[in-house]
Amino acid sequence: QVQLVESGGGLVQPGGSLRLSCAASVSIFRARAVAWYRQAPGKQRDVVAIIIRGGIPDYADSVKGRFTISRDNAKNTVYLQMNTLNPEDTAVYYCNVDLTIGNYWGQGTQVTVSS
Repeated sequence: QVQLVESGGGLVQPGGSLRLSCAASVSIFRARAVAWYRQAPGKQRDVVAIIIRGGIPDYADSVKGRFTISRDNAKNTVYLQMNTLNPEDTAVYYCNVDLTIGNYWGQGTQVTVSS
């Protein structure tokens, strides 16, 4: 059973930073892709950042220059560094890992940007 456990969400003021982590229970070394999505209330779940195997990171236009996705294969962990946060970034953030054995989601972590 593959599990993804996210952490690092919380309440932050506008202009602040957070780093999300997604720890996988299996190796992500050969993952076809790792990604972060987010879903705000009443909206669909959209991709925020993605690394496709062999490629460079790609980002939604709304977060380019502010968010950075990275992975540590030794720790089976995917990160999302989020800087200069604004209220429009408020959402539940989900980790997604696409393995040869299946596609998996984390449980989500809430990020709230508010003064």
